[in-house]
Amino acid sequence: MKQHLFEQRHAADWQAFEQRLQALERGKAERRDCESFAIDYRHLCQHLALAEERGYSSHLIDRLQQLAKRGHQQFYRHRSHLGAQVIGFVIAGFPQLVRREWRAVLAGCLLFFGSLLGMGLLTWQFPEVIYSLMPAEQVGQMEEMYDPGARRIGRFAERDSGDDWMMFGFYIMNNIGIAFQTFASGLLFGLGSLFFLLYNGLVIGAIAGHLTRIGYSETFWSFVIGHGAFELTAIALAGAAGLKLGWALLAPGRLRRGEALRQAAGQAIQLVAGVILFLLIAAFVEAYWSSMTYASPLTKYWVGAGLWLLVIAYFLLAGRTRHAPD
Repeated sequence: MKQHLFEQRHAADWQAFEQRLQALERGKAERRDCESFAIDYRHLCQHLALAEERGYSSHLIDRLQQLAKRGHQQFYRHRSHLGAQVIGFVIAGFPQLVRREWRAVLAGCLLFFGSLLGMGLLTWQFPEVIYSLMPAEQVGQMEEMYDPGARRIGRFAERDSGDDWMMFGFYIMNNIGIAFQTFASGLLFGLGSLFFLLYNGLVIGAIAGHLTRIGYSETFWSFVIGHGAFELTAIALAGAAGLKLGWALLAPGRLRRGEALRQAAGQAIQLVAGVILFLLIAAFVEAYWSSMTYASPLTKYWVGAGLWLLVIAYFLLAGRTRHAPD
C-alpha cells in the first residue's frame, strides 16, 4: 500500500489516539478512554511496524514512534495504578466491603455454617442420617480416604512437586466451580444460593460428624482445618453475594428490578472477586500443606487455628482507619 493511502486510512485513528493521550497526560481522561486505550495502543504499534517494514518516510515513522513512546509511558503508568488498586482491595477494600454488606454476609454464614454444625451434631448422634444425603458407596469412599489405619491414605499420600501442582489446579477449578454455582444461582430470586448454601453445609457437616463418630477425627480434622478457614469462608461469602442478587430482585424498593439488580451486582461481583482470592489461597494450602504426612496432627491443628484467627481478624480489623470508616 502506498504511503498516502495508508495515511488516509489511519489518520483519524492516530488523531483520536493523540487526543486520548493528551487527556491521559493531563489526568482528565474519562473511564471509556482508559478502557479502550490498550487496544488503541496495540493498533498504533502495528501501524508503526508496518510503516517501518514498508519503508515509509521518516516524517511519518517519527510521528508514530513519538506516539508509541508516549503511549508506552501511559500504558505502564496505568497498569501500575491497576496493581495498586488490586493491592488496596486486598488490604482494605475487601474486608471493608464485607463489613458494609454485613446483612447478606450474616445470612450466608448462618445458612452455611449453621446447617454444617447442625448436621454434624445430628450425624454424630444418629449415624444413619448420612445415608439420607449420600449413597453408601460414597460414604465408603470417604471412610477409606480418611482411614487412619491405612499406611498411604488417598489424599494423604506423599506426592512429588508435579503432583502437588496438578492437585493445586484441580482444587482451584473444583472450588471456584462450587462458589460460582452458589453465587450465580442467586439470580433465581435467591433460591439457588439458599439451596446450595444449605446443601453444601449439610453434606460437609454429615461427613464431619460421621468420620468423627467412627474414630477418624484425627486424619479428617488435621487435613481440613488449615484450608477450611479460607475455603469454607469463601463458600459462605459466595452465597452472600448470590443472596444479595436475589434480594434485589425480590425487594427492589422504588427502583425498577433491572436497576436494583445492576446496583446489587456491582457489590456482589466485588465480593466474588474476594472469594476467588480466598479460594486460590485455600487451594494452595490444601495442595502444599494439608496433604503433608510428615507434619504432626498437633502442628496442623495449631496452624489451622492460627489461619482461622487470621481470617477472622482480617475481616474485623483490616481496612479500619480514622479516615475510612465503615
